[in-house]
Amino acid sequence: MDPQVIHTDKAPAAIGPYVQGVDLGSMVLTSGQIPINPITGEVPVDVEKQAYQSLENVKAIVEGSGLKFSDIVKMTIFVKDMNDFEAINKVYGKFFDTLNASYPARSFIEVSRLPKDVKIEIEAIAVRSKRT
Repeated sequence: MDPQVIHTDKAPAAIGPYVQGVDLGSMVLTSGQIPINPITGEVPVDVEKQAYQSLENVKAIVEGSGLKFSDIVKMTIFVKDMNDFEAINKVYGKFFDTLNASYPARSFIEVSRLPKDVKIEIEAIAVRSKRT
């Protein structure tokens, strides 16, 4: 299967030469999602709301491929300040718990700067067929 571009209006449009996500058939890869509200274009100020919006954007792309949020097997979180780890972790855990989704493998990485000077960016890998 040739890679298929994923596009949904429920997540922000790409702000550069990339796509929201790619569907490889058995696997979906999302581009990093920053906390832009796809309807208003606004970015929340506090890191908790930014984390929530980034997760919502990832969820929209994964669901745009026909998968569920619970199909995510790996997430990478990029943050401007590792001191935000605890606050982000609370939002992250609650988001997964609310959706009754298992926690995936995860990396949490501090970086010097993110697009639009946001505090967080999240990318994900989801799979179509899990082991039984």
